[in-house]
Amino acid sequence: KYPVLYLMHGAGGDEEAWMELGRTSQILDNLIAQGKAKPMLVVMTNGNAGQTAAPGESSEGFVKPVFMRPEMFSGMTEKAFGDVISFIESEYRVKKEKASRAIAGLSMGGMHTIVISANLPNTFDYIGVFSSAMLQDKNSTVDFYQNMNQKLKVQKDNGFKLYWIGIGKDDFLYKKCVEFRSDLDASNLKYTYKETNGGHTWSNWRVYLTEFVPILFSK
Repeated sequence: KYPVLYLMHGAGGDEEAWMELGRTSQILDNLIAQGKAKPMLVVMTNGNAGQTAAPGESSEGFVKPVFMRPEMFSGMTEKAFGDVISFIESEYRVKKEKASRAIAGLSMGGMHTIVISANLPNTFDYIGVFSSAMLQDKNSTVDFYQNMNQKLKVQKDNGFKLYWIGIGKDDFLYKKCVEFRSDLDASNLKYTYKETNGGHTWSNWRVYLTEFVPILFSK
């Protein structure tokens, strides 16, 4: 049985983004072959709540991708994630404890990671937030987005092994990330922080994945 990394894509992407642009298979294969990472299952879902699959893979046909989809801040992706975990753990040979689950994502997927892990505070021991922050409206009426600071405190109290944050100095979400880290500091939630050159780019996200994966399931 294997541990699981749930890896979330950003806005404008889909379940193919981390494979096609993030080079996830090459990064993981090389790290595992070099003995730098443990063998693991990597689950890459489609994080667009109003889309069943990538263009060309659903009844919609080859539609043009939309960056800001109208359901982006609906909370539907986050609410459904417990079902994703249940499906994976019923269909694949995976370990089913907190110490064997990790979740990470870039940009929108980073927000999903923050919200999902805070709302399921005893589910993941490893959390990775790449070029992201709490992007949803603080006055949102979506239950999964409400009382986030309180939920972060519960997550901290429940304990975890790694909360890893990475962002580029020129990223357009840099200030949002600073605000999010202030929220974590106020909750006394300890995290590992990596700041790189560059902006909101795949070249950074590949680096973050390469540094994040070897830490997983090793503590």
